[in-house]
Amino acid sequence: MKKLLALAATVAVAGSAFAQSFPSKPITIVVPFAAGGPTDLVARQLAEAMRKPLGGATIVVENAAGAGGTIGATRVARAAPDGHTLLVWHIGMAATAGLYRRLQFNALEDFEYLGIINDVPMTLLGSPKLPANTYRDFENYIRANQGKLNLAHAGLGSASHLCGLMWQSAVKLDKSMTTIAYRGTAPAMNDLIGGQVDVMCDQTTNTTSQIEAGRVKAFAVTTAKRLDDHKLLKDYPSLQEMGLRGFDLTIWHGMYAPKGTPAEITKRLNDALQVALKDPEFIQKQAALGALVARDNRVTPAGHKTFVADQITKLKAVIEAAGQFAD
Repeated sequence: MKKLLALAATVAVAGSAFAQSFPSKPITIVVPFAAGGPTDLVARQLAEAMRKPLGGATIVVENAAGAGGTIGATRVARAAPDGHTLLVWHIGMAATAGLYRRLQFNALEDFEYLGIINDVPMTLLGSPKLPANTYRDFENYIRANQGKLNLAHAGLGSASHLCGLMWQSAVKLDKSMTTIAYRGTAPAMNDLIGGQVDVMCDQTTNTTSQIEAGRVKAFAVTTAKRLDDHKLLKDYPSLQEMGLRGFDLTIWHGMYAPKGTPAEITKRLNDALQVALKDPEFIQKQAALGALVARDNRVTPAGHKTFVADQITKLKAVIEAAGQFAD
């Protein structure tokens, strides 16, 4: 018995020492998209906010774009589980389980969950040429013109693609519009502004400036409630408010480590993450991107994993019903 207690004490001391020596080299945050995009900006701002609580650690962001984010995610899943290679990814962490029928990783089994970072609301937009000015008029106009209108998105698996699918499914309009896939948000938005397409749903990081300039019409937000604290969007109704019961969609971002990363290390990383999420400068920078820094139970590893599991179930059902796959 004494030997077992001694062994347990030795292991505990070793684990504590291991955590205290972490990080022993620069930490790399892998972003599975190109530099300059919304997820890249979130990761870079977070890296800066986490340096201090990690003892002034060097944290670098590397972009590993391609295949809807799965290339970068696969790289992290296969990395050494020592806490020095991390992943920051958006809702794609949940959506890929439905979009890709052959994946090289399992979102729930091949990562250690560190916590959620933020929520980015989305807005339902229309071309400035549409006659509707309210959400109710907008929905009625679409129903009256079934088969004549187009819905744009920035490519399979993009935020705008997922939002469009969810909205069409919720209002049972999935057969009433022609879906047009673009290679990125910019060309899709340009055609919406020009009236070549009629409808688009995308995250505030891409839409707020266009709404403010009056280049597009905004009809609703996709969060469960109105964005009362948002200077520009506070007067737009939520889709739940307009009768789409249970509709609540944001482009959230989370942080992950490879499976098998020691518990002492994941705790140190989560502690640093939670400190960063309370940093006033980080909160201010996120607000400028149109993002809401997370404050609920999802900032914990367990809470975040439970949330992602629920998101996988919800998104997979919609994607499979639409039959829109990325592979």
